[in-house]
Amino acid sequence: MSGRSPTRSLIAATVAFLALGVAACSDSGGSAPGPGSGRAGESTAAQSRGEGQDSSPYWVDPQSDAARQVEAWDAQGRDADADVLRRISERPVAGWPSGDDPAPDIRDAVRGAAKAARTVVLVAYNIPHRDCGQHSAGGAPDADAYRRWIGAFADSIGSAPAIVVLEPDAVAHIVDGCTPPEEHDERTALLSEAVDRLKRQPKTKVYLDAGNPAWIDDPGKLVEPLRRAGVERADGISLNVSNFQTDEAVKSFGSQLSALLGGAHFVIDSSRNGNGPLSGGRTDAWCNPTGRALGTPPSDRTGDPLLDAYLWIKRPGDSDGECRGGPAAGTWWPDYALGLARRAKV
Repeated sequence: MSGRSPTRSLIAATVAFLALGVAACSDSGGSAPGPGSGRAGESTAAQSRGEGQDSSPYWVDPQSDAARQVEAWDAQGRDADADVLRRISERPVAGWPSGDDPAPDIRDAVRGAAKAARTVVLVAYNIPHRDCGQHSAGGAPDADAYRRWIGAFADSIGSAPAIVVLEPDAVAHIVDGCTPPEEHDERTALLSEAVDRLKRQPKTKVYLDAGNPAWIDDPGKLVEPLRRAGVERADGISLNVSNFQTDEAVKSFGSQLSALLGGAHFVIDSSRNGNGPLSGGRTDAWCNPTGRALGTPPSDRTGDPLLDAYLWIKRPGDSDGECRGGPAAGTWWPDYALGLARRAKV
């Protein structure tokens, strides 16, 4: 991907194997309770740093890969590593429901969020011809299959409060030419229909993805395809999904694009941008770059009237693809997760 948004393709057996067998990792990197739980066994040092004290309105999944990894490391006596990884496991991250059937993943999340009186954050990532055949290739086999999928996605949310980030990269790939011209009309039509379908749910907010400033440097190029994709009926746009651009750079880009769209609001993926992007313009700088860090924790308190939220949309610790020693896109990678957490400016 150029954006990048990994496929959510977790397999329970793989997670269990990694949790039990992963070796200790270096800083170069290559079930946790909910927010503010005061969990038994949590180190005094971690509590004194204020880690895990999530004050956002978003749901923290107690059975996430990071949470299971913390549990495994606690059992192995890797207390220091477990404490550091709680910087991920005790923060809300987005769910990426299955491309086969999104309903089970979403229903589980909605039930968990309801018990905690929180908002669930989800990513709809199944557009046909996804990622132009690159690391996260796939998606629905055709337009009708996508319509059924997005319908099941919306139905599963029901009346729960939810934020949906709609199809990372889909519009930007139209702009950069990766998606061939003969597929443009179908793609924007499907996105527009998806906005309308999701907005039928009474408490669902929809943010149509618009890439990042290092990818599409001229925000004006995004305006027309975003409009064709229904942005004016959405709640806004999402920016920096699975990328590493700084909050400041993304806010500047978002403000420019907002002005061109009549004041559209936006959300920023700050999951891994704590150290900004990889320097030097290296090849595949978006794909598992070394030396990165967790960014601004999820929050709807942004101090910017156009910026609705900082979100962790990309799940920190999920691989971007088979580059720099990483596993397949969307696969949990404990070494990389620990590196991100260690470098976080807590």
